[in-house]
Order: sequence, then C-alpha cells, then structure tokens
Amino acid sequence: MEATSTQHPLITLARRSGKQTMDWLRFMGGIAYLCRDVVSELVRPPFYLNLVAEQLYYIGIRSLSLAAVTGLATGSVMALQFGYGLARFGGTLYIPRIVSLSILREMGPVFTSLLVAGRIGSGIAAEVASMKVTQQIDAIRALGTSPIKRIVIPRLLACLIALPFLTLIADYIGLFGAMVVSAKELHINPEYFIAKGIETLRVYDLLTGMAKTVVFAFFIAVTACWKGLNTEGGTEGVGNTTTWVVVTSSIFIMVSDFFLTKIFILTVYPKY
Repeated sequence: MEATSTQHPLITLARRSGKQTMDWLRFMGGIAYLCRDVVSELVRPPFYLNLVAEQLYYIGIRSLSLAAVTGLATGSVMALQFGYGLARFGGTLYIPRIVSLSILREMGPVFTSLLVAGRIGSGIAAEVASMKVTQQIDAIRALGTSPIKRIVIPRLLACLIALPFLTLIADYIGLFGAMVVSAKELHINPEYFIAKGIETLRVYDLLTGMAKTVVFAFFIAVTACWKGLNTEGGTEGVGNTTTWVVVTSSIFIMVSDFFLTKIFILTVYPKY
C-alpha cells in the first residue's frame, strides 16, 4: 500500500507530462498541415478579396485606438523611467537616443503584438470555434467551398497586413509621447529630442521592428484558426480555446522576439 501511494503522484506526473507532450506535438503537426493547406489554397481561385477587406476593417481599423494608446503609454513610461534613471549619472541628454531605439526596435512591436494577440487572437479563435461547434464549417464544406479559403486565408492576410501598420502608428505615437514627457518632466527641448532621434535612427531600425510583427501576426492568426477549427466541447470548449490562444500567442511573441533580435544583431544592426 505504501509503495502504491508513493508511486501514485509520480505516475500522475508522468501521465500529465506525457499528455502535454503529445498535445504540443499534435499542435505543431496541426500547424504544419494548416500552413501546407494555406500555401496550396492561396494560389488557387476563387480569391475572396471582399472577405480580406472585411477582416482588415475588423483587425486593422478597429484596433487603431488600441495601437495609439499602447504607443502613447509605452513612450511616456519609457521616457520617465530612462529619464529619472539616467539623471543619477548625468545621462539625461541620451534619453532621446535610447528611447527612440527602444521603441522602434522592441517596445512598439512587442507591446502592440501582445495587445493585438489579446484582442484579435481571442476574437478569431472565438469566432472560428463558434462556427465549428455550431457545424457552420461542416455546412461550408457541404456547399463545396474550402473553409481554408473562406475562414483562414482572409484572417491570415489581414493580420499580416494590419499588424505592421498598427505597429508603425504605435511607434510614432510612442515617440511623440516620449517627446512630450521629456519636455514636461525632464526639461528636454522638443527640437533637441527630434534632432537626436533623427540622428540616431536608421531605416533598418524601423524595418526590423515591423519585420518582427509579420512573424508575430502569422503565428497569432494561424494559431487562432487552427485551435478554432479543432475546438470541441460546445460553449465551454470555445472559452478554453480563447484562453489557450491568447496564452500561447503571448508566449511565442516573447520567446521569438529574443531569437529575432539575436538574428538582427548578427545580420543587420551595425557592430559598435
């Protein structure tokens, strides 16, 4: 009896670990198959451009306020933190350089993508999962139409187009917020802030940040669509799908950001 009771937690842990491993392997395989289907369907007519435009409105236009608030808050907070931190060492005049680089390379793309993953990723997952549990996807197949073309591809293309532009808006509003806070709180002249920002920033600083969002957008859309298409369990399954997509997308954004930054350091950013 003692041996059984001692082994029971270990057996339970092993089973849970095995189940989680199988779930992740199933997820990676499912993503690979979905990407294959997307590539094969993307070049075949018909092309539902009206559906892409509709998703661009929901994903892009309706997220403008979110991107603006994200950029303004990010730039303002970073200016305050760097300002009062560097003031101890007499480095206040370096604030425009540091804040500008940080916003364009890292903070703008990452924070915007995280919030978009929370809003757009959860929305796509809930919508597709609801269609799955109510058998609307089966009805689409019965009518001879591909669910990949009507559901996955429009949302994927809209995310790939919208997220870089949302990041661009967040970057510039973030720089504006940093400039205002620097002028009001740190007594840095706006003309000086703009001059140092222009002197420091290069085109590749902006493009590498936007390139990151393309990778983030791809994973957000593909993950949300795949999980939605494989949802089971009725309304409870829809809720679980939404939570899972937000958490998984956020983890991927944070982890992949490190590797993308490392790649850009080795290949794009100049060696100082």
